[in-house]
Amino acid sequence: MRKIFVKTQNVKNFIALINSLQNKPDGISKMALVYGEPGLGKSRTALWLAAQNDAIYIRSTNLMTGRWFLEELVDELGEIPRYWTSDLFKQCVNKLLERPQMIIIDEIDYLASDQKTIETIRDIHDKTNVPIIFVGMTLAQKKLQRYKHLYDRLSDIVQFKSFSVIDVQEIISQLCEVEVTEPAVSIIHNQANRFRQIVRIINRLEAVAKTNNIELIDENILKEILKNESRQDFKDNKGVKQVLHR
Repeated sequence: MRKIFVKTQNVKNFIALINSLQNKPDGISKMALVYGEPGLGKSRTALWLAAQNDAIYIRSTNLMTGRWFLEELVDELGEIPRYWTSDLFKQCVNKLLERPQMIIIDEIDYLASDQKTIETIRDIHDKTNVPIIFVGMTLAQKKLQRYKHLYDRLSDIVQFKSFSVIDVQEIISQLCEVEVTEPAVSIIHNQANRFRQIVRIINRLEAVAKTNNIELIDENILKEILKNESRQDFKDNKGVKQVLHR
């Protein structure tokens, strides 16, 4: 499988959001939300875009507190975290004023129930005007709506949606090292709507193609692979061989 970052429509929308935030004039809110169901590549995209834009990436955890978040942010800014929470906050603000950087906070759902932490993040934005992007699950938008002062500052909201046939075609054509026909791609689109699922199918296709010296996966071979994947004849490729010799 090729090691390529595929720009699906969701990724393109995320990129457009970042460009929009970066081009906003001073005094205009630069906060945004990216949300959607799991398995669509939100975290993977956030990490990739953080690297591309020299942004700070922080992944929230279930036990994270406001102080813990500030310590993580100070550390990412290259400073040694101080003891007092007020000093941590000043470190974040001063460093971001000195060298502005975009902040991407992943798994924001974990912090959404902590009003003090959410308001602290809003305060950091208001004092520094650096772009801050929240990345969360399906209910992230509703959870953040409880904080009116923060939600009103979300100038851009992007929802990661299920992959279209074009997205799946793009993923397969760029990652898979064996050619797959359009009818076969349509079947994969109906079978898998998560990135990990598609990658798993690609791995199967490449393994079967290598074993059977196949250069093209059509819908008949794909159906046989999917049908027999949990049976012994899949492991031995017997079902595929029968299709090839029909």
